[in-house]
Amino acid sequence: MNRAPFSGPACGAGLSACHGFTLIEVLATLMLLAIVLPTIMRGITLAQQAADSSRHRTEAAGLAQMELDQIVAAQSWQTGDQSGDFSPDWPNYTWKSTVVPWPGDTTGAGIDEIDLTVNWNWTGKQESVVLSTLAYPRSQSTSTQ
Repeated sequence: MNRAPFSGPACGAGLSACHGFTLIEVLATLMLLAIVLPTIMRGITLAQQAADSSRHRTEAAGLAQMELDQIVAAQSWQTGDQSGDFSPDWPNYTWKSTVVPWPGDTTGAGIDEIDLTVNWNWTGKQESVVLSTLAYPRSQSTSTQ
């Protein structure tokens, strides 16, 4: 009989005949999975939360830009502070605009700063994005000469 030294009863004549895992290898693998799997799942959860937060901020910034453009184009900012929401398309978002004289106006042209804040609730707390622009009042009448 020609057996290799230290070969167990599960191994045949060649090394290719040895199959399977020992109990200690299986237990070590299970222990490693038990340690690593919760960490991986926590990482996936954090990545999902970061993606959701980013999506909300991107949506809010786009909505703020759209509303600020409408306020400036219609010159409705001259009537003072305004507020509203984006229902029915974006019911979770609300907005508020405030108008204050721009402190950097050294020309006396009456330049105002318009701040538009978009708010939403996410994970039980209030989140917001603020967008600002400068505007000056234009006269509504046209003169012909």
